Amino acid sequence: MTQAHLLNEAQATTAFGVPAVAPANDVMSRMGVRMTFAKDEEIYGQDEEADFIYRVVSGAVRTSRLMSDGRRQIGGFYYAEETFGVETNGLHRFSAEALSDCVVLVLKASALRSAVGEDAFQRLVWAETNRELSRTQDHLLLLGRKTASEKVASFLMELAERRSAEAVTLPMGRQDMADYLGLTIETVSRMLTQLQSALVVEFTGARRFRVNNRGALARMAA
Repeated sequence: MTQAHLLNEAQATTAFGVPAVAPANDVMSRMGVRMTFAKDEEIYGQDEEADFIYRVVSGAVRTSRLMSDGRRQIGGFYYAEETFGVETNGLHRFSAEALSDCVVLVLKASALRSAVGEDAFQRLVWAETNRELSRTQDHLLLLGRKTASEKVASFLMELAERRSAEAVTLPMGRQDMADYLGLTIETVSRMLTQLQSALVVEFTGARRFRVNNRGALARMAA
């Protein structure tokens, strides 16, 4: 039985009795099916039909697109409680993979629409599309106008703000960072070393850092 078949059956049994006026996020939590993905396992592929909506429960997810010559552009990273996979044209332009072992809440878009009604569903789509547009605009500015040091500083600043923790774990490796920032892996490593030498950030491991001077990091990222 296919993955979509299993999801459809599970959602059909949980959809009954959910109030049509319930907020979309609440219905997502009630009706969604929890699925476990191993590190680097594909969640959905680029150019596949966007039949489902996804929310990270634990772990992290990256979206990426491979070009015809094999080069890869990473679209974004998603963490616990963040929704991804919402599309307006019916197709996924990027693929999604588990950045680490993760649990993802999966719900068929049509089931969510039926449960909450068209207006609430469109509000969810609008909110997620608006959030993605904002991130895409920031990413475009980062790729097109910022220096290597500004790119890395911006990346660390955004991650620290999104994770809201004193010590932040980097779920992605240097190559993922490089592909997201449009840099080489050597340049990313060099910029991270410079930030640590300047006491702006402190790495307590290969993938764990603390912001020591938030003001300096913000100025570099601006």
